[in-house]
Amino acid sequence: MRDHTADPATDAFVAHRNLLFTVAYEILGSAADAEDVLQETWLRWAEVDLAQVNDQRAYLVRVTTRRALDRLRALRRRKETYVGPWLPEPLLTSPDVAENVELAESLSMAVMLVMETLSPTERAVFVLREVFDVGYDEIAEAVGKTPATVRQIAHRSRKHVDARRPREVVSPRQAQAALASFQHAVETGDLQGVLDVLAPDVVLISDGGGVRSAALRPVKGLTKVFRLLLANLGDKEGALTSEPTTVNGDPALLLRVGGEIDSVMAIRLEDSLVTGIYFVRNPAKFTHIAAATPLTLTCQPISR
Repeated sequence: MRDHTADPATDAFVAHRNLLFTVAYEILGSAADAEDVLQETWLRWAEVDLAQVNDQRAYLVRVTTRRALDRLRALRRRKETYVGPWLPEPLLTSPDVAENVELAESLSMAVMLVMETLSPTERAVFVLREVFDVGYDEIAEAVGKTPATVRQIAHRSRKHVDARRPREVVSPRQAQAALASFQHAVETGDLQGVLDVLAPDVVLISDGGGVRSAALRPVKGLTKVFRLLLANLGDKEGALTSEPTTVNGDPALLLRVGGEIDSVMAIRLEDSLVTGIYFVRNPAKFTHIAAATPLTLTCQPISR
């Protein structure tokens, strides 16, 4: 069996892997597809003559971006036949992700849904430039455009996202308090508790993928959202339990029924009230919530 410990290609790929996964996930919004992109990137990388590569990180990011763009176009075709709203695949994230403001914001369900409204090329340019601060020349090579065109795309996509992204930053203490109140309201069905924690104009987006019950369009308003939550969580065979956690840098609840994962519910907060609920019920999207996914904006040092 081949010993990879002294293989420079393997060492380089492993050192950059978390960065490459983060790039692919930010572009795709799907952890499963991001893992496939990394596999394709590795197969391409394994064939490369490292002596001909001046910047390994740039090369790997370029290959990952190209593969992710191809897959994003295919993914968008799949979404056209998807049953109900499509939400990004939730990632269980560690506390250090939440502390990294730029990374946490770019991973948040709210911002990732805004990025869904960009074209594939706009999304890739936005992610590489705004999230990872990649240079225009490097992005141009990755997306097959001129640097001048990339600058225009970057400006347009940044303006689009800035106009739609949530503005308020909630402190960790406020987030924990709001999540605890929301958890209690969900578990008990306490109407007053819901009134206290949900904003009047709260919006709930649920993703069942045609496999589990979910609203086929966003639900708006406190009363309608409360009724939907009761309909989905109030009549279960088995005890409902909820575990506070962090998903995509957002406060969230991991809901189980009879010990089995039923759904993931991430929340958006403004003025200490829940203004957005992202309710993922499609079991196919539960692959990355058992353990925190390593994410980073930078590469790891290569061990020798």
